[in-house]
Amino acid sequence: MEIDKKIIIKLVQALEDLKKSLKDVGIENNDSAIQEEIDLSDKIIVKSPIVGTAYLAPEPGGKKFAEVGKKIKKGDTVMIIEAMKTMNHVPSTSDGVVKEICVEDGQPVEFDQKIVILE
Repeated sequence: MEIDKKIIIKLVQALEDLKKSLKDVGIENNDSAIQEEIDLSDKIIVKSPIVGTAYLAPEPGGKKFAEVGKKIKKGDTVMIIEAMKTMNHVPSTSDGVVKEICVEDGQPVEFDQKIVILE
């Protein structure tokens, strides 16, 4: 399969035109402005042990395992990750207070993705 150089040149030109038009609107391509800086030096991060779908409660409409501000102990379930129709309980790796829940209910998660931040 050959790559047509004319098509690539047209794509590059279109991207440059788009970039110029965004500058006129005042939108900048600055990731640091979009993402909030969070100091994680004194935080404990619970990461997903598997790929799957995250559930914050044992059943739809049920009480959530972890909520912001709630104290939890090491080994307490912070959420369930469903993979291949198996519900896997994710335990807290440490004692602490839930500072942030980084995923939404029903959201797909990846291996080693940050799911909960403890303080």
